Amino acid sequence: MTDTPEQQSRLDRIEALLERVAINQITLSNSQANTQQQLNDYISTAQNVLARNAVMDDVLLELHESTERHQQNFERHQQNFENNQRSIEAALNRLESMILQIIRRFE
Repeated sequence: MTDTPEQQSRLDRIEALLERVAINQITLSNSQANTQQQLNDYISTAQNVLARNAVMDDVLLELHESTERHQQNFERHQQNFENNQRSIEAALNRLESMILQIIRRFE
């Protein structure tokens, strides 16, 4: 059985088509590997961002709690200062009254 030119031409076209399919398959495989690497990079970056975000959330929560504690301490110190100021003022008034009584006794 001899190959006719038509069969030879058809075989050449099939062979060329198979070569293009093989090249396309290699190109697609390389593209897929590149896409997978990019996806892995994006996932890694996202994981880093999420981890940093979790740390920042913890820091912000601690800062908020610390600020509340400082505010409460400030208010307590302010109240103590005002109480001490009233006590000192009352003691000065009593001392003034005592001095006036002593002065009246010697007049």
